[in-house]
Amino acid sequence: MTRTVLVLNSGSSSVKYAVLEPDSGVLIADGIVERIGQDGGARDHAAAMKEVFDSLAADGHQLEDLGLMAVGHRVVHGGPDLYRPTIVDEAVIDRLKELGPLAPLHNPPAVLGIEVARDALPDLPHVAVFDTAFFHDLPAAAATYAIDAEVARDWNIRRYGFHGTSHQYVSEQAAAFLDVPLESLSQIVLHLGNGASVSAIVGGRPVETSMGLTPMEGLVMGTRSGDVDPGVIFYLWREAGMPVEDIESMLNRRSGVRGLGGEVDFRELHRRIESGDDAAELAYEVYIHRLRKYIGAYLAILGSADVITFTAGVGENDAVVRRDALTGLAAFGIEIDEHLNDSPGRGARRISADGAPTTVLVIPTDEELAIARACTGVLGARPGDG
Repeated sequence: MTRTVLVLNSGSSSVKYAVLEPDSGVLIADGIVERIGQDGGARDHAAAMKEVFDSLAADGHQLEDLGLMAVGHRVVHGGPDLYRPTIVDEAVIDRLKELGPLAPLHNPPAVLGIEVARDALPDLPHVAVFDTAFFHDLPAAAATYAIDAEVARDWNIRRYGFHGTSHQYVSEQAAAFLDVPLESLSQIVLHLGNGASVSAIVGGRPVETSMGLTPMEGLVMGTRSGDVDPGVIFYLWREAGMPVEDIESMLNRRSGVRGLGGEVDFRELHRRIESGDDAAELAYEVYIHRLRKYIGAYLAILGSADVITFTAGVGENDAVVRRDALTGLAAFGIEIDEHLNDSPGRGARRISADGAPTTVLVIPTDEELAIARACTGVLGARPGDG
């Protein structure tokens, strides 16, 4: 029987799922249960998990016939000590709960999803795969914040980085697409979705990334501010009387493109810009300005880039963002072909101009497949064995 992995990504109000064959990459089934705890939605995560199983059955996939070998869970923050794919036990769950304050939007619902899934599928190994893992070995100069060293050491404050599963997968796929050794490439990977991050990768290992202690730092995102002067927080607390919790909520949920332009969907943002909406235009300009700033900084760190790759929802689908991010960089060897960039496509593709020293790619990310393959690795089995 073909061995498969059920991959779960549990959020506060949704559970995304996929069943995959890790060896072939074949997707057997996927879907999402939304509005958990809301009117018209599942009562709680346990009810949502039942909906997952019911949906699989409705599509003709009975659990006992799927050949499941493991359940893989996306966990955003692994802290300083959880950075390899890890089989979940009670001690791991306790540690993940301790790490909740480092990723308050992501880790608590992930832990809840793991607990519910372990109750529902107690005979299968459950494996946690961490967004921070790929960046665990960042060079010290990149990982270290210039704050009191004792405070940083006592509280495990460092740059952890996020979207690591995507950055690693996409950088490997870029090498495969170009049919060159991963070890030979200097890359910039732009993961642009509702959450957004950029990484600089040399020889398959990251040397810099934009997200930090939490997923709030770096690029402008859908609802997150990205880089902001820390003094803003103290000013709002001291002068505006805002509680720290309200400031944190604002920076996570009411900032970024939504905070400036009232919209997170870039299709709608473009429509509003075309209609003359000044707020939407400013939101877009701030987004692009920050993105270009990071690209320039990472070019300085790398010296030059062999490959720049766009991925995730905005990166894969928004040709205008790709164009505006790279326009005017021909002096750095970066030039896109307008026709290739504007041409619709779903798979991996090159959009750089012929002869440009830096290859520009669009590569769909597949975090679910990467998580499934990580599960087979930690279980000591080759994909497809058994």
